[in-house]
Amino acid sequence: MKIRPLRVLSVAGAITLLTACGAESGAEPVSSGSGSDKITVGVIPISSNAPIYLGQQEGFFEEEGLELEIQNTVGGAAAVPAVVSGNFDFADSNIVSLLVAADQGLDLEIVAPGSASSGDPNKDATAVIVPKESPISTPADLSGKTISVNTLSNIGDTTISAVVEEDGGDPSTIDFVEVPFPEAEAALESGNVDAAWVAEPFLTSALKSGSRAVTYNYADFDPATPIEAYFTTSKFAEENPDIVERFTRAMHKSHEFASSNPDAVREIVGTYTKIDAGLRAEMTLNKYPTEFNEEILQKLADAALKYGTLQNKIDVSTLIQE
Repeated sequence: MKIRPLRVLSVAGAITLLTACGAESGAEPVSSGSGSDKITVGVIPISSNAPIYLGQQEGFFEEEGLELEIQNTVGGAAAVPAVVSGNFDFADSNIVSLLVAADQGLDLEIVAPGSASSGDPNKDATAVIVPKESPISTPADLSGKTISVNTLSNIGDTTISAVVEEDGGDPSTIDFVEVPFPEAEAALESGNVDAAWVAEPFLTSALKSGSRAVTYNYADFDPATPIEAYFTTSKFAEENPDIVERFTRAMHKSHEFASSNPDAVREIVGTYTKIDAGLRAEMTLNKYPTEFNEEILQKLADAALKYGTLQNKIDVSTLIQE
């Protein structure tokens, strides 16, 4: 597996910068003045994170005595150092970014599940797509090709590599390049890449424009592939166990509500993104689990080690808040 240099700060780079600056975690939550504890949560404003916005709207955090402040972040590379430095109390990150942070020695704890694969290998919320006329038709055909992913050495190229190898291909020959999801379809149309990994809502848009899905890599990796999780530092968890417990309960309620109310998910996505109603109605939604599947988490960690994303084997059970 070949990768080209990152154009943005990687998780490892952010960790190095934090270490050099001597950042410390464990900012104390503050009272809102209404008897609630105010917490700040860093979240990527994308469709898969609809449950936390629904939880705020439906009052699940308020019921737990928490005043929730949601702040936008661009991904794990930004969320991890923001939590470690105390700018966020909690944040959402894709699983592999958290594994990379743990691999680099950061003491983090995963406290609540985020989104997961829909489990449908024919219609998931992310896919590797190719132009309609492309000769690429199977995951194995991606061997030797250039594929865009939104972030290098992360969950995208890790799961794609695993799927390609399982189909009989050679992932070591793939040239992964970094292209943000909003720009991936254009890179594909211009011929700058042979295939592009895209997520909703860009996936539905690309498929409607004539692109084809070669693999829904999360679902093909495992129907229960975990994508994201909410986390904090071990220091914060040790000093604020009650807040962590209440936050976790509120997230569970939020996921249960989102799972039972897909129309509410599609509606609230329009309040914090610019996705139009027509596209929201058609996009594939993720699953919103309330429990961790440690077996699949470990499978993902082992794949990240196998394909060079991690340098050391990680026991995922040590990262999950009891």
